[in-house]
Amino acid sequence: MHLDHSLPSLPHQHTSAGHIRPDGSRRALRIGLGGPVGSGKTASVAALCRTLRDRWSIAVVTNDIYTREDAEYLRREAVLPPERITAVETGACPHTAIRDDISANLEAVEQLEDALHPLDLVLVESGGDNLTATFSKGLVDAQIFVIDVASGDDIPRKGGPGITTADLLLVNKTDLAPHVGADLATMAADAKRQRGALPVIFTSLTSDEGIREVADWVTAHLSRWRAEAAV
Repeated sequence: MHLDHSLPSLPHQHTSAGHIRPDGSRRALRIGLGGPVGSGKTASVAALCRTLRDRWSIAVVTNDIYTREDAEYLRREAVLPPERITAVETGACPHTAIRDDISANLEAVEQLEDALHPLDLVLVESGGDNLTATFSKGLVDAQIFVIDVASGDDIPRKGGPGITTADLLLVNKTDLAPHVGADLATMAADAKRQRGALPVIFTSLTSDEGIREVADWVTAHLSRWRAEAAV
């Protein structure tokens, strides 16, 4: 359910790392998924993999503080072959490894590219963080920030970098709105005020169909990424 009425064809992309690998080949598009604990980041990654894996060559890097639980979940669900899923144990606040010292995540991405080349897409999932979580432009080319209705319909109004600057804001668990007293129209209006023209998608990931609009958004990015790399 897309409630902000205007989904631009493509928001801006971060291209500081360039499209080309050191060997001259095209590198994968990197998309980061961040958001609070329990918002649905891993469910979003799983659904994207299941929806896009027959068309694109995909790999995933997950981040947890002291475990590899999210990567293990994705492997158990068989969303991709196990060699396409790897994990980073950050050992510190999750935002540190995606924004401040990105070396472990960069190494994980580059190892996947070396082993599985050519890749089209690498999804980098942050550990659960707060509304300040953002990815370094040196790590990912676009960012999806995931929040959920059950955390309160005031979350978009509170703002923070994740809400205001992510290339896509995904509001998950809309099916719970009647049960938690959340007003989706209010959330949509608040998100619009915070984000301007940047897109917002409201959905429920209780089935993979709920990821369809997000998958279309990713596919649009991938198509442009490949076209730009070919120039």
